[in-house]
Amino acid sequence: MSVSRCREGRRFAGLVFFFCLGLGSGPLMAGDSPTYHRDVARILQKNCQECHRPGQVAPFSLLDYEQARKRADDIVDVTEERTMPPWHASTTEGGPFRGARVLSDRDRKVLSDWADAGAPEGDSKDAPPPVSWPSDWAMGTPDLVLKVNQPFELGASGPDEYRVFVLPSGLTEGRWIAAADFRPGNRKVVHHILAAYDTTGNARKLDAADPRSGYASSGGGYGRLPSGFPFLPAGQLWGWAPGRRVFQSPEGMARALPAGADVLLQVHYHKSGKPESDASEIGLYFARGPVDKQIRSAIVMPPRTGLFGKPKLHIPAGEAKHEVRGSRTIQQDSHLLAVFPHMHLLGRDFLLTAVRPDGSRQVLIRIDDWDFNWQNPYEFVSPVPLPRGTKVELVAHFDNSAANPSNPSRPPRDVNWGEETTDEMCIGFMQVTLDDEHLGGRSPDSIKKPVRDQRRNALED
Repeated sequence: MSVSRCREGRRFAGLVFFFCLGLGSGPLMAGDSPTYHRDVARILQKNCQECHRPGQVAPFSLLDYEQARKRADDIVDVTEERTMPPWHASTTEGGPFRGARVLSDRDRKVLSDWADAGAPEGDSKDAPPPVSWPSDWAMGTPDLVLKVNQPFELGASGPDEYRVFVLPSGLTEGRWIAAADFRPGNRKVVHHILAAYDTTGNARKLDAADPRSGYASSGGGYGRLPSGFPFLPAGQLWGWAPGRRVFQSPEGMARALPAGADVLLQVHYHKSGKPESDASEIGLYFARGPVDKQIRSAIVMPPRTGLFGKPKLHIPAGEAKHEVRGSRTIQQDSHLLAVFPHMHLLGRDFLLTAVRPDGSRQVLIRIDDWDFNWQNPYEFVSPVPLPRGTKVELVAHFDNSAANPSNPSRPPRDVNWGEETTDEMCIGFMQVTLDDEHLGGRSPDSIKKPVRDQRRNALED
């Protein structure tokens, strides 16, 4: 379809929508055309500029009129297709979630009418105040920035690689971490980043034994000790995946980072076809007030085969709707702060449901159109109670058919659980607090570490 035909279709739909709306739905009067300063800028500020500015994930900026004018038709196309702004969680089941990036029908019409009118600039006196971005970090300058000091050199081809980079925190006293942001050094090859911390010195030993920057982690975790057992970090922080937004902990809740701890960045690299290098970094934001509850990790995934075995996941070639299930029973009265679904390229849909001891069911999150490139932690507006005995159920589907444009294998092949992008995973990461825990503002250094159940050890979201 030509651009002119697309515009004519939009113009006709816009007229129908206008008469259905009536005249009382906003500042536009009959006969008016939207202008950038009066009508469009506020939409871009609220829904687009978080990513569409220098240093962020989007490939171009939308901070001023000229930048928006050149992209006017593209903006209309992606907003009408509902691919932008990126928000894949259902708005009718699950949640509600903070910061939902969903355009109203009226805002979509404003953008369409503006493009059809030739993208007029209007009077700059009508413009909303510009949004202040204090730095190229989404939440402003972090309290502590740690960066890989020696870039990792990645070959042009071959299997995915996992490296763990050991970053001394330099902390002389423990700090509560309210949020963490990440800056991948090379987005072309960084598949995801997981962050944790070590207080034993074992990570430094593994690093020293590897001649390259960081150390190898063939299983996608944090490496293996000389004994052969997996090396388990002392605690988890957050992580990064394409499209991720920063998770801001609710007031009075935070992650612990003890004095002298080494921060670990586990980076998953997917090769681009030419040699690349990367030196990623993490920015940590300290809690400003007293912390009463520690944020902990929990996961839901398919059942494992043995203590350290891989989860049971096998997707036959050609199957267009392969179902995968998993569950976890909550052992203590808890509250759920956020969920983070994770699958790879064959993912089709994802559903997480809480079934409480009284038999009541609550959908936690539902994603009907999975997109690997937009993975987010979804933060509940209000923490969700999970009484002891609640069963959290996961149901997901995968499309391993030739009709799936995201399928990396041509022809399709059988796919199993694995760490590479061309393998698959199915995980519901959860961030929880324990109802009976009250820290009373104590330092992280004074908190007794719980006994770790290695079968439940989770890589952080």
